[in-house]
Amino acid sequence: MAEITLIEAVRQAMDEELARDERVFITGEDVGRRGGVFRATLGLFDKYGPARVIDSPLAELSIVGIGIGAALYGLRPICEIQFADFIHPAFNQIVNEAAKMYYRSDGVWRVPLVIRAPYGGGISGGLYHSQSVEAFFTHVPGLKVVIPSSPYDAKGLLKAAVRDPNPVLFFEPKKGYRLLKGEVPPEEYVVPLGPARVSRPGRDLSVFAYGMMHAYCLKAAAMVAADGLDVEVVDLRTLYPVDRETIVASVAKTGKALVVYEDNLTMGYGAEIAAIIAEAAFTHLDAPVRRLAAPDVPAVPFSHPYQEWFMPNPDKIAAALRDLAAY
Repeated sequence: MAEITLIEAVRQAMDEELARDERVFITGEDVGRRGGVFRATLGLFDKYGPARVIDSPLAELSIVGIGIGAALYGLRPICEIQFADFIHPAFNQIVNEAAKMYYRSDGVWRVPLVIRAPYGGGISGGLYHSQSVEAFFTHVPGLKVVIPSSPYDAKGLLKAAVRDPNPVLFFEPKKGYRLLKGEVPPEEYVVPLGPARVSRPGRDLSVFAYGMMHAYCLKAAAMVAADGLDVEVVDLRTLYPVDRETIVASVAKTGKALVVYEDNLTMGYGAEIAAIIAEAAFTHLDAPVRRLAAPDVPAVPFSHPYQEWFMPNPDKIAAALRDLAAY
């Protein structure tokens, strides 16, 4: 198996799905000859041509609207939003059209649409290139929301998303595009949407995360192992629908839970995980459920020192794990 980066895994997934199914096409800003701002589609325009890899206007509403219309007519669009921060003009299209089409038509109309977008901080992108927007969309039945944290999962989950008959939002941790590396098999495979993954078994406490925070949690777990703490790390992967069974089983095993996410603390996605644990695993808990997230300020600062203050990192996670273990 070859070791590749997360961004290369995303590119491989789209390449293979374009080759497998002639209904698949890509559209978005600069996805053509330029290959996208992060080069996720680099080389695909030359390989598949302008009818399959289509540069769009700078208009997110139209990118998603075209994707919805094409999906309703039987195509399999992959719509790239250049940064997750820019997805808000298309919010109505996603929430009121794509998410509700199957329900409003009593199962007659499907929207097999994938919307890809890089999200999160850590690259000094400032206010409009660092946002975490997943919590907005995990509130919406009819959407699947997926965030990978490894090249293997990025490729397998994206291929599964393209084949799904209903809309999938596929958010990619941009800081991890070239930092996260891992082995990916050359043969065909998909990773099912839905199940979480226990990426590091442990017995003393559980930590739940996704995207770049999952990678940081693995590092933090290795750090506190030197103190004798055996931490179980659970990669949530599919945020909606959420894998309640894996979450509850992990807490039942360890008795303590920490939820880590890089969005603002209040009303962030981790609050739902904490609520699931409080409701379904209360009798297994030996300590209150803890959350570690970004502070409630409007956006990720551009300044490097302020960004480090804002973002969770392995040291902060390790400190939270030690504190929870001592409760």
